[in-house]
Amino acid sequence: MFHTQENRNTSLIGPRPCDKPGAWLGYGYYFWEDVKDAHKWGVDYKNATGSYQIYKADITSENILDTVFNENHYKFWLEAIEMVASDFERKRGVKPSIKDINEYFKRQSTWGDIDGILFQDLPKSPSNTPVRDLFYRKRIQFVAYKIKIAGNFALNFESER
Repeated sequence: MFHTQENRNTSLIGPRPCDKPGAWLGYGYYFWEDVKDAHKWGVDYKNATGSYQIYKADITSENILDTVFNENHYKFWLEAIEMVASDFERKRGVKPSIKDINEYFKRQSTWGDIDGILFQDLPKSPSNTPVRDLFYRKRIQFVAYKIKIAGNFALNFESER
């Protein structure tokens, strides 16, 4: 899988964690399944220094919640999120944010034995599809909660300044 970072004139020896409050799947090490998505992320979000880097890593674990290709995992994940969201809204009168959901799961150790989550969305950007108004290609991300599952981490690409 592919990990995108700003180019700061040095090569990383391991992935950098994302700790932004709105990170889709909370604090962790984020990877892209497709290098095209890693490049798009570099151009759009990791280009403040005028250049970005893409690293490649092998993800190895038996404890991954696969919400993309495993129907049972997807249903488990969907039910967990909807249960927490419903409870949050009932108690506080507002819909929870991504940060609220992730903080709840972290507090409750719901994902304690899970090393990472495979997740997908359907990006609605014209540059992501060769067919006008048909957004069919999954954009698959993975978050590793334990850095040890990301082996053979190495620089794969460096954009020009």
